[in-house]
Formats: sequence, C-alpha cells, structure tokens
Amino acid sequence: MEHNVICYCVDVSPFHPVRRKLLLVFIMLFLWLYLFYCCAGSCAAAVPSAVLLGSPSLADSQPGAEKPRQSGAGLLSKLLLLRAVQPGTAPRSASPEPPEAEESEPAAALEPSPISSFFNGSGSKKLPQAIIIGVKKGGTRALLEFLRVHPDIRAVGAEPHFFDRNYEKGFDWYRDLMPRTLDGQITMEKTPSYFVTKEAPARISAMSKDMKLIVVVRDPVTRAISDYTQTLSKRPDIPTFESLTFKNRTTGLIDTSWSAIQIGIYAKHLENWLQYFPVSQILFVSGERLITDPAGELGRVQDFLGLKRIITDKHFYFNQTKGFPCLKKAEGSSKPHCLGKTKGRTHPNIDQEVVQRLREFYRPFNMKFYQMTGLNFGWD
Repeated sequence: MEHNVICYCVDVSPFHPVRRKLLLVFIMLFLWLYLFYCCAGSCAAAVPSAVLLGSPSLADSQPGAEKPRQSGAGLLSKLLLLRAVQPGTAPRSASPEPPEAEESEPAAALEPSPISSFFNGSGSKKLPQAIIIGVKKGGTRALLEFLRVHPDIRAVGAEPHFFDRNYEKGFDWYRDLMPRTLDGQITMEKTPSYFVTKEAPARISAMSKDMKLIVVVRDPVTRAISDYTQTLSKRPDIPTFESLTFKNRTTGLIDTSWSAIQIGIYAKHLENWLQYFPVSQILFVSGERLITDPAGELGRVQDFLGLKRIITDKHFYFNQTKGFPCLKKAEGSSKPHCLGKTKGRTHPNIDQEVVQRLREFYRPFNMKFYQMTGLNFGWD
C-alpha cells in the first residue's frame, strides 16, 4: 500500500536571521576587544564570563576595597579611550551655602561611549594626584572640561569641597567620590574655594606632599566684577558694585572684607600655600590666555602633569556668541560642547573711577604675585 507522507517543515531556530547576524557581530566585536586586551598584556586580569554577564567582582562588592592594578592598562586607556563619564555627586554641606558661594555647574551631562560603558567598573578609585584649587571666576570649569578630553585624565564633575566643607567626613568618603581609573591615568578634582581656605594647604599636604596643584588666575578687577555679576543673577536686590567696593567712598578706602575683593589678593593667599608646597608643584594658568590660546595653556598643563600633549588646536573652535572657546568633541560625545548659560554672562556697567581705584589697589599685590610666581600676567 502506498502512503503519502506530508512533511511540515518548521524553522526551529530560536533566533530570527537578523538577530542571529546582530549576535554574530556582537560576538566578533567582543572577541576582537578581548584579543586586543590580551595583546596589551592584561589577559591574566580579564575574565570573559564576568565581562559578558556583568558579574560584580569582590572589590565591587566590598565598600572601599580596590581592585588589583592591571598591567598594560595605561596603553589600553590611550588606545581605546576607556573613560566613562562618571561625575561625582555633589556633597551636601552641613551648613547652608553662603550667599556668595561659588557657582558649580552640574557634572557634564554627556552620554558615555559604548566602549567606555562596556568597560565601566574597571580600574579602581584613587585619591587625586592633581587638584585645581582656584580661583573662583577664573576659568576653572573651562579648564576642567578641556582636560577631561585627555584619555589619561579622569576627573570628578561636581566640586567635592572636601578640604573646606567636608573634611570631617574622611578620606574614604572623599575617595568614593572619585571616578575609577586605570594604571597610568590621573585622578583630578577642582574646587576653587580651596585657594582662599586657610586650612586647605595643610590638609592637602597631609594627604599627599607630592600633590600637583593648579591655579587659574585672572585680572583681579575683572574677576571681582564677574563674581559680583554671578551673585547679582541670583540676588537682584543686592547693593551696587560701587557701594560694596568701598568702606568709605569719600576716602576711597577699599572694603577687603568683601569676598569679591579679597579673593583677588592672590599674593596673600599664595603665601599660605608656599608654607606647605614648593612653587614648582603649583602651576599658574592664565585665565585670559585660556580664552585667547586654549591649546597653548592646555599644553603647559599637560606638561606639568607629565602627560603627552594630546589636547591641541584641533580640539577647539571659538564661539563668537559666547565669546570663548568651545570643544569640537567633548568627553564621551561626538558633538560640540560649550559651557552652560551660567558662563559668559554680560557684566554690568561699572563706574570707571571705581575700576581705576581698584586697579590702583591691586597693583602692589599683583607685582608681588608676579615676583612669587616668576610670571607677568600683564594686568597692569
């Protein structure tokens, strides 16, 4: 007897053809990265299953524990730019911020690249090896954002204020704010108020006598007006700049107790730092040249930090509207990036007689500052 057999063919493959291709591409990409990682000398430290499954390591599961240092990571960081954007969380101060507290922009809201996200969690958290200690309204935020482009610099985005407001919380708290770094990378932070905080030099020295310190300085008269402009944007009812400048307008006596004036007496504040650090460990960056020649100033900073000059002219373009340079490509992004709307505010018109009186007041302090640093910033 002849039987007719009917076959029903069903595709039992668990993946759609498109998904199979995507999976294959992902596997090939992972294998390429893993082999490349091995070539960098880190095979012993790489655990494929942990990377694929995202399983936490012992160091991740224990607060304060650090992972073993991985050989070849410095090379890896340079070649793959493994720097996920991990801005620190702004610490809460035990007391409310004073009315003229410096303005901190939130950590850069930039999406990390896929590769940096893939390796997010690698490396370990370390205390900073370099700190931008000042000055307020000098250009510290611009400098930090420019430096974050460098593959061997990892910086916390928000200002920790550890050495002036949160010192009692301890070094473990401070370290935990820092981003993870690989061998060969430098951990940095910036808090401009450190420069004028009496206790800061001794506290930083107690943490590391080899600390590299960076101070961004600016014409103290322009800086004072910028400081006032910031406060005015938050408190429109404050007195005029002219009335705050003088203790007695008739006699022309300057009120040095006003923080906007006091911060600009750079020589006085620097004397405090030189009791704990040699001038060779402090780099003075010109806030003016950071605008007119950002690549040149960044070159000096990279040399000071012992890094290759990777940040050059090709990274910047001048924004005519804002009046200062912007990044063509920011960290972890392929898009241009300028500082936020809180930067580059239009200054109010100040009585030129008051401006001239302030220039006379600051002149001797500027001359002393030039002698102490061996640099002439041309403010007079």
